[in-house]
Formats: sequence, C-alpha cells, structure tokens
Amino acid sequence: MLFWILVAVITAVVGAVLLFPLLRGAKEAADRRSGEAEVYRDQLRELDRDLAAGLISPEEAGYARAEIGRRLIAVSKGEATEAKSPNRSNYRLSQAFIIVILPTVGLCLYLTKGDPGLPSQPLEARLEKPGNDLAISIVKIEQHLAKNPDDAKGWEVLAPIYFKTNRIADAELAYRNVIRLLGPSATRLGDLGEVLVVKANGIVTAEARSVLQQSLALDAANPRTLFYLALALEQEGKAGDAKTAFEALVEQSPPDAPWLAAVNEHIVKNGGQPTVSANANAPGNPTAEDVAAANALSSGDRQQMIRGMVESLDAKLREDPKNFEGWMRLIRSYAVLNDRDRAADALKRGLAAFPADGGKGQQLLALAKELGLPTEVKQQ
Repeated sequence: MLFWILVAVITAVVGAVLLFPLLRGAKEAADRRSGEAEVYRDQLRELDRDLAAGLISPEEAGYARAEIGRRLIAVSKGEATEAKSPNRSNYRLSQAFIIVILPTVGLCLYLTKGDPGLPSQPLEARLEKPGNDLAISIVKIEQHLAKNPDDAKGWEVLAPIYFKTNRIADAELAYRNVIRLLGPSATRLGDLGEVLVVKANGIVTAEARSVLQQSLALDAANPRTLFYLALALEQEGKAGDAKTAFEALVEQSPPDAPWLAAVNEHIVKNGGQPTVSANANAPGNPTAEDVAAANALSSGDRQQMIRGMVESLDAKLREDPKNFEGWMRLIRSYAVLNDRDRAADALKRGLAAFPADGGKGQQLLALAKELGLPTEVKQQ
C-alpha cells in the first residue's frame, strides 16, 4: 500500500509543478503590462518638463505625446480586456482539473477496477497460454508455420481464421498451401474460389471461375460452387443462363437452405420469379410465403431471418431427434452460415440419434466429410 501512496503523492507533485508555470505566466504577463503603462506615464511627464524647459518645440512635443499616448492606450486596453474576461477563472480551473484532478481520478479508478498485484506476462508466456485471445492464437500458429511451413493442419486451421478476420490475402495464401499439401478437394477448391471472389470485391474473375470449375468437377452438387458460377454468368450479362443456373440450384437445395433467399433474389434480378424447392411441402420446411417474405427483406434482415429459421429447426430437433432429414439440413445450414462449431455440435447430436455404425449415421459422416467438418465426434 505504501507504494501506491507514494505514486499518488508523486502524481500530485508533478501536477503541481506543471500547473505552477501556467498560473505564474498569467501573473507575470499582467505585471509586465502594468509596468509598461507606468513607463509611458513617466515619459509623458518627462515630455512636459522638456517642453517647459524649451528643449523641444511644441510641434515635436505634440508628435511625441501622440505616439506615447497611443502606446499607453494599447496597454490599458489589454489590462481592461484581461480584467473583464469571464473565462479566465474557468480556464485556470480547467488547467487544475486536467493536470491534478484527472490523474488522481484515473489512479483511484485503477486501484478500484484494476489489479495492481497481477504479475507481468511477457509475449512468450501469453503465447504458451493464449486462452480466448484470438490474436495471440494467430501469432502462435504463424510462428509455428514459420518454422514448419509444410504443416498442412496448421494452414488448414489458420485459413478460415484469416478469412473471418478479413485478412483476404493471407487467407488466399493459406488455402493455396492447404491444397498444395493435402491435395485438391471440392471443399478446399471452393474455399479458395470464394476467397478469390471476395478479393475481387464480389467479381467472379477468370481465375476464380477456373478454381470453382475444378471444384464442380469433384462435386457437381456443391451449392456454393454452383452459386458463384451462376453469379459469373450474371456478371457476364448472360441473364437467361444465369436464371436457369440459379433455378437449378433452388431445385436441388434443401427446402430450408439458408442461401435460398439470396438465390431467389438473383432469379428475380435476371428476369425470373421466386422459386420454391421441390421439397417445400415437407414438414418444418419454409413455405412459398416464407420465401416471398425473405425476398422482401433487406440483406441484414434476411440474414437474421435465415438464422432464426435454422435455430428453429435446431430447437425442433432437440425435441424430436429422430428426424434424420432435419439433421442433414441443420448440419449443412450451419456449415453454409460458416458456423462450424455449431455444425460440428449438430453432427455430434445427430450421431447420438443415428449411430455411426448404421446407414443413416454413415450418411451424416459423409456429409460432414463433404463440408470439411471434423468427424472425430463419432468416437464420442
């Protein structure tokens, strides 16, 4: 406690030292003006004496008196203005508050809310135990990859983190390294294609299209790949082909797929009408009215509506876990929303209802593999 008392005293002394010249400077300025005025008055009296003694002519005396009077008036006005200034006392109080009171208040708040006894934690120590600090975790992985550039798992972990934190150039490099080390797959090529589209501010460039076509060759039903390739047709001005491609994507998508609203928006943009999935009448799926309502919303509201529908499906599956199609839709929906933690949790709960040694459990694991989700949960 003695240490903090000394800190408070030192803070107050430093504040006083800083404040004193400011207050002293104002007083010295006032004294200087008063002294100047007295000098000019003495000069006027001396001028009168010289005129009486005949040392100067009346004309010269008049010129000199006018100049001295002008200077005296200027000094007197400065004194009057300073004396009448209503903000002078407030200015001094502000100085006192900033220099003395503010540091004192800050110190008291730190002693109340802070933890003065907490030991220092160098960067190396924080890297060893990053906890929930994402920035430290990223630095730790980057340092590891700098020493082990062929660690595919490290690049695979870091790539989506870069993408989520909008480090697009780093995400591109990471995904390219993943493909180089682990080989191409529909999901990995799709990830790289999406990064290239984002890098080009939403434009499906020739390079991005080439990568997406490679992804499509490995998985002809990947909705993300189909969406971006349809978008490429739209950007090329091929409205009819784009509409057909978007409509085909709707037809093969799950009825509650979160991307349907965006796809229907592009169908309308290319001259078509909102389309409902062929399985729209299945229990728990969005109706045509739901699709129309989603199309009428803004992008942010639509995203919120989609998340609400997915969470509603999640709640229904907690009550009735024997809905196999529901688990398939939920896992895919969370993956498309880029919520991989919830997708993995949904897979775990789905496997609890449909064990991995059964046919439906195997389908859940196949879907997880397609989406790039960890399948180790089958051992839990």
